[in-house]
Amino acid sequence: MGACVSKATACCCRKPSNGVTNDTTETVTEEQGEAYELPVFQEFSFEQLRLATSGFAVENIVSEHGEKAPNVVYKGKLDAQRRIAVKRFNRSAWPDSRQFLVSSDCLRSYPFHLCAFGGRDCLVGYCAGSGESQAMKWPMRLRVVLYLAEALEYCTGRGRALYHDLNAYRVLFDDDCNPRLSCFGLMKNSRDGKSYSTNLAFTPPEYMRTGRITPESVIYSFGTLLLDVLSGKHIPPSHALDLIRDRNFNMLTDSCLEGQFSNEEGTELVRLASRCLHYEPRERPNVRSVVQALTPLQKDVETPSYELMCIPRGGASSIQSLSLSPLAEACSRKDLTAIHEILEKTGYKDDEGTANELSFQMWTNQMQDTLNSKKKGDNAFRQKDFTTAIDSYSQFIEVGTMVSPTIYARRCLSYLMNDMPQQALSDAMQALVISPTWSTAFYLQAAALLTLGMENEAQEALKDGCNHEQSSSSGR
Repeated sequence: MGACVSKATACCCRKPSNGVTNDTTETVTEEQGEAYELPVFQEFSFEQLRLATSGFAVENIVSEHGEKAPNVVYKGKLDAQRRIAVKRFNRSAWPDSRQFLVSSDCLRSYPFHLCAFGGRDCLVGYCAGSGESQAMKWPMRLRVVLYLAEALEYCTGRGRALYHDLNAYRVLFDDDCNPRLSCFGLMKNSRDGKSYSTNLAFTPPEYMRTGRITPESVIYSFGTLLLDVLSGKHIPPSHALDLIRDRNFNMLTDSCLEGQFSNEEGTELVRLASRCLHYEPRERPNVRSVVQALTPLQKDVETPSYELMCIPRGGASSIQSLSLSPLAEACSRKDLTAIHEILEKTGYKDDEGTANELSFQMWTNQMQDTLNSKKKGDNAFRQKDFTTAIDSYSQFIEVGTMVSPTIYARRCLSYLMNDMPQQALSDAMQALVISPTWSTAFYLQAAALLTLGMENEAQEALKDGCNHEQSSSSGR
């Protein structure tokens, strides 16, 4: 996030599926007593976000809007475990980069960032909703507005009642297609005069008078979301209220929803939207009342969101459905002996530019010592002395003047051979930082993730590896 600063702060959180934790997570206990893992608020470099979005590729754009302060949201992956949404602002949105950092630090002080849902998992993914090819079903639409209302209530209870420019673009979906609310709406100061960059027809009337938002303003914006859910269109509130007064519900209701809800359900949602859109702020319900009104309307509560969205769980194909190369097959079976044979046979042919750099650097004694560490590591790797291989490759890596994804791959396998899957996963991720489209690194990630019991994430890594391997083959 943030094109106007060299580093950007992002909230990318998930609850590990197998309870595995690392030093980037903290254990949190909710009021109800449920404990779960919450990753620490982190600062990422611009280069990390560039790699995660494949260079801010056009095909990764999931939304772009805003006239006064244009911005673009990209989907991306930090690694096989973490999918992210990256919002890249125009410089006009944050002319003073210090203001961006101050706003980010304000979020840093809240362990449950905006994307927490009263104990549910935090923000993990990007917009994955259907809609262009298939209309969202009525039970899923009701779930979206309830989850967003719960998110707002959660933040209100922690002193963050102001959410700026709440609209459909703020809605994200995680790997299970559960609705989430983006943290971007927390970052603007209410006095900056830029809180509402969308069409002024959807702006709370009190903001037009004072230039400031209040908790009641957020409820007004939530009312416009209710209209979106009911109509399937972005209807200006004034026009919608005219239709409601004339009881012209047919013009207000999405034709795709015919037969999916009763007149009582539709009337209740219309009534709630009318209350939220009341001209006088004090006449609008508070966020807790909104949650209480939406909860009884929920349908198919036991059906997972991904089924309601008609999307495979996690968006991943099963391992069996993938066309796997020999290395991918070996990694999917955690056949470490076969992986070793393939890596040894492949050698360093995938290290683009490394060979030239090494030969040039051989003139100095220091580089000669470094090369000796590499040769010792290669010999140990060949002889299956993986403890020595780890030590030797580590000496080579610590010098830091030469970059070799193959060495990280070899040390990754050596770690797996020594039953150190977390270190192996770290090396596979580092290999991807160096070479973001290298299929071998994805496959080794999958092997490490399977060893850690993270099967869904491993399938994602295998899928990504296959896609990159196929793209590389077709480009030859």
